[in-house]
Amino acid sequence: MTASTSAAPSVVTGAAPATTRPGRPRKPQQPLLYGRKPRIEIVFLWVFVTVPLLAVAAAVPVFWGWGLSWTDVGIYLFFHFFTGFGITVGFHRYLTHGAFKAKRWLRIVLALAGTMAIEGAPIRWVADHRRHHQFAEEADDPHSPWRFGESVKGLAKGLVWAHMGWLFTRENTNSRRFAPDLVADKDIRWFQKNFVWVLLFSLLLPAALGGLLTWSWQGAVTAYFWGGLVRIAVVHHVTWSVNSVCHVFGERPFKTTDKAANVWWLALLSLGESWHNLHHADPTCARHGVEKGQIDLSARLIWLFEKAGWVWDVRWPKEDRLNAKRVDAPVAA
Repeated sequence: MTASTSAAPSVVTGAAPATTRPGRPRKPQQPLLYGRKPRIEIVFLWVFVTVPLLAVAAAVPVFWGWGLSWTDVGIYLFFHFFTGFGITVGFHRYLTHGAFKAKRWLRIVLALAGTMAIEGAPIRWVADHRRHHQFAEEADDPHSPWRFGESVKGLAKGLVWAHMGWLFTRENTNSRRFAPDLVADKDIRWFQKNFVWVLLFSLLLPAALGGLLTWSWQGAVTAYFWGGLVRIAVVHHVTWSVNSVCHVFGERPFKTTDKAANVWWLALLSLGESWHNLHHADPTCARHGVEKGQIDLSARLIWLFEKAGWVWDVRWPKEDRLNAKRVDAPVAA
């Protein structure tokens, strides 16, 4: 699905299977899983989960011993927000849920930004997330924190599983079942096939910028550390916290079939994703922080895109729809 402008995905998570006309045989359901992750991918997962995390652990002594230059700060912030919005606006609200439609060039930039976050290639990311919504906190949810029960021990184990443990399972979510629109899109397929090259680009570009801006190898090394490793770890764990923390703790003002909750202290770090209760109540809504004072930087960026004419058909929240979904909404007679 490519053209001069590109529509939002036609498949949205949680949608009921299409009905067939009486007398017509129903098309068989695609299997939930397809294939297995190769061992080399599991090895690389361990590397890209543990190495950035070790970089964060080293950040304090490095900061204490060498200081932190404004060049490092600027490079870190640029790549943090570029890749963070690539996940929240690009992979999540756009490619997964179709919260708006976008021009083709912006679709490609958002796919690049999301892929540079190194949370996986776009088709698999979207397939896993749509599967999560369809089976939220059920047996087929890929990362439910309630997987091991509601005891203290079970929930502690479940939080680790939902945060990052599920990434190391060998089974693959079937992309042809959960993301057929992206499988058919040549632009998105390019990022899927060239994920390793985008990964290297994401790691090496901060170092190249640091070296050029400071004209020194030390500037390249510190930019690689802060804008590469530390940035990847922070973006990873903020994203994963939405899967874990936001399904266990927090407030639930809107009706959902699961325990998705709002966690206010994650709102800024997650760029608005931690207003998770409303998101599960209304998955295609472009804004998650819908109450007064709920900061949602991702929604603000979509608003700016809309004002520039780069996106359209944005699914903004509507008051009557929100009121109907509130926990304290009056029951119709």
